[in-house]
Amino acid sequence: MTDQKYDFDLFVIGAGSGGVRSGRMAAQLGKRVGVAEESLPGGTCVVRGCVPKKFLVYGADYGASLEEAKGYGWSFGETSFDWPTLRDAIQKEVSRLSGIYSTILEKNGATVFRERAEFVDNHTVRLTKSGKLITAETILIAVGGRPWAPEIKGIEHAIVSDDSFTLDKLPERVLIIGGGYIACEFAGIYAGLGVKTVQAYRGGRLLNGFDAEVRDKVALVQENNGIDLKFNISPTEIKETQGGYIVTFDDGSKIGTDLVFMATGRKPHTSGLGLENAGVEVEDGGAVKVDKFSKTTADNIYAVGDVTNRMNLTPVAIREGMAFIETRYKDNPTAYDHEQIASAVFTRPPVGTVGLTEAQARKKHGDAVTVYSTKFRPMKNILSGDPQGVFMKLITKGDEETVIGVHLVGDHSGELIQILGICVKAGLTKADFDATCAVHPTISEEIVTLKPREINKTTVVS
Repeated sequence: MTDQKYDFDLFVIGAGSGGVRSGRMAAQLGKRVGVAEESLPGGTCVVRGCVPKKFLVYGADYGASLEEAKGYGWSFGETSFDWPTLRDAIQKEVSRLSGIYSTILEKNGATVFRERAEFVDNHTVRLTKSGKLITAETILIAVGGRPWAPEIKGIEHAIVSDDSFTLDKLPERVLIIGGGYIACEFAGIYAGLGVKTVQAYRGGRLLNGFDAEVRDKVALVQENNGIDLKFNISPTEIKETQGGYIVTFDDGSKIGTDLVFMATGRKPHTSGLGLENAGVEVEDGGAVKVDKFSKTTADNIYAVGDVTNRMNLTPVAIREGMAFIETRYKDNPTAYDHEQIASAVFTRPPVGTVGLTEAQARKKHGDAVTVYSTKFRPMKNILSGDPQGVFMKLITKGDEETVIGVHLVGDHSGELIQILGICVKAGLTKADFDATCAVHPTISEEIVTLKPREINKTTVVS
């Protein structure tokens, strides 16, 4: 498949998780690989997403643990939190990880260009800093997504998630606008670091698209963390004042704050990429159109990861990249299965979910659905005085009660859902769960002792 008339066999635009995996694997196959990255190698996850955010969650959890330890007999002198210490330690680790991503590519023989690449035609890109033209037989788009914020008056005064990791100082008050996973996670982080936190959302329930009961439990989680929730309001103006900012909402209400954090969504980073020059079509919202093999509307151009807006998760981008390599370079057409993928939301405590929500299950399977659920206060929280509880929900279908959905809210849910995802993917039944002996005393033992919900035939609207 190698064609020497091109500079590279494969040129990857974007050195995030999907792009790096694809580039490395292609180089290991002996392909001539070039990779362009306009920011730091590692992409959203490593540089401005999953990794630094999880460190912030840990930081917030440590603060809560100090208070909870008192119930177990521990006492402390005066304690304090230093934001620059945590911020700088996280950025040091981000730089280390980014360097590893770059090294992985280069050690495998790929050429890394530290600048933005834009399409000239379907085989040619221009590096915007140097102006250099590069040709490639195959091009992979892996530029990911970027935060999106509404164009309201004064929006220049707000920050987005990319900005939150390098703040000069923590504010005393923060207003987080949004109800998705990014908004919920950062609200929990700020509140845990001692910031007076308000979370405002245009809808009536947090985490749109999640199971309805999970959404309700997360609202309780946020309130237990001291977050002031405001529903059914949208911002119309941000005004700078001597003491901070005043945000006006469409119901006429106003909220004063020291920091406005827009967590109103993300969009594929395709603007200005020159896709029209290469015959690559996009959907409304900018997502690159691809088939099940990640091929775009141009035969030699593929796309993986968040830029396709299929399922915006780092491990999914990696799997899509691996499937691309199988398809393009191993004569093994491979379409990655996007069904039954487990995921977590790192609220405090976190959410874990895999499979169908109850509403989706009832729409698809009707009265063949049975729901098992429980809620309880975990043992650890009894002595500590922590009000947070645990919620578990298992959804089955048919007479065999095949498990088609699991939803958790509580300590360690992000860890538990990985194992439970295997069970759902394998098509295990409720009987398989019941036949598994519990590990006592643990939170996880409850998942193999669940009883049917008292009323399980009522449609739950997500």
